[in-house]
Amino acid sequence: MTGAAAVAGAGASGADVATSLTGRRVLVKVPATSANLGPGFDTLGLALARYDELEVSVPDASAAPGAPALEVEVHGVGEGEVPLDESHLVVRAIAHTFARAGVPMPALKLVAHNVIPHGRGLGSSGAAIVAGVVAAKGLLEGIVDFSADELLDLATELEGHPDNVAPALFGGLTIAWVTPEGPRHKKLMVHRGVSPLVLVPEHEMSTALARSLQPESVPHEDAVFNVSRSALLVAALIQSPELLFQATEDKLHQHYRAAAMPETDRLIRVLREAGHPAVVSGAGPSILVLASDPSERAAAIALVEASADTAWQALPLAVDFKGATVQSA
Repeated sequence: MTGAAAVAGAGASGADVATSLTGRRVLVKVPATSANLGPGFDTLGLALARYDELEVSVPDASAAPGAPALEVEVHGVGEGEVPLDESHLVVRAIAHTFARAGVPMPALKLVAHNVIPHGRGLGSSGAAIVAGVVAAKGLLEGIVDFSADELLDLATELEGHPDNVAPALFGGLTIAWVTPEGPRHKKLMVHRGVSPLVLVPEHEMSTALARSLQPESVPHEDAVFNVSRSALLVAALIQSPELLFQATEDKLHQHYRAAAMPETDRLIRVLREAGHPAVVSGAGPSILVLASDPSERAAAIALVEASADTAWQALPLAVDFKGATVQSA
C-alpha cells in the first residue's frame, strides 16, 4: 500500500492524519450482484443495476462537544433491523480498511439508503463490505492510495470469498480466483443482448446454511461437466447469448441446496423446461434468469406469475458496468 509508506515517510503521525480528515464527506454507490451464475461456483459474478447509496462523513468533534464518535442511519432495506453501532457491516469494513492503512478511525456519520434485498442471494453483505472499503478509500484520498488488488483483498478478507465483492467493486462480469498473494479478478464486458431478470421471494436464505449443504467432494464427471459449462458461460455472456441455456447447467451446488429452498428449485425447473436459462442467484433463494433478449425476459415473468405458489418480485435489471463509485461531496 504505497500511500501508507508515503505518509510515514513524510513524518506525519496517525493522529495527525486522522485530524486532517475532519470535514471530509464521500458519497458511495454500490451495485447488487449475482454470484455463481449456475456453473461458476465461487468464481463468476455479475454486477446488476440496483444500488445501495451511502453518505459517509467525518464530523468536526470540536464544533459539537459530547457528540457520539459514531452515528449510523439506515433507510430502506434493513431499517430497524440492522445494528447501528460498530458492528454494522459497513462500519466494520471502514474500520478494517483504516487499520490496514495504519490510520486511527475518526468520528464517523453514516447514512445508508438501501434497496438491495437482504438474505436473498443478491450480494447485500458483499455490497456493504465494498461500500465500507470504498468509503474509506474516498476519505483517505490523497493520504493513502489503494490498488485494485488491495481493495479486493480487503473486501475478500471480510466476505470470505471474492465472487460477490469482485463484481460489486469493478462491475460487469468478473472471474475471481485466489493466489498465494491474495485474490485476483478479471473484468469482462457483457454482450448487450443479455437481459438479466431477478425473481425475489419474500423469504430469506442463510448463506451459511446453503454452504453447509455442499458435500466436501463431488464425482469427477460432475467436476468436468461444470468446467465445460463455466467456460461456455463466459463465451455466452460476452459473445454468444444464444448459448446461455446450455451454459447455465450445473451439477456442483444447486441440486444439493434444493431441499432448503423447494419453491426456488421448483420454479427453476419450470423455467428451464420452458427454455429459460434460470439459475439460483448466489446462495438463493432468488432466481436469476439470463435471458438473451427483453421479450424472453417478459415471457419468463409471465410464466412465474402463472406458476408460483407464493409471491415473487420480478426485477428486470441491466448489467452494471461501473461497479462501486465514490465521490467527494
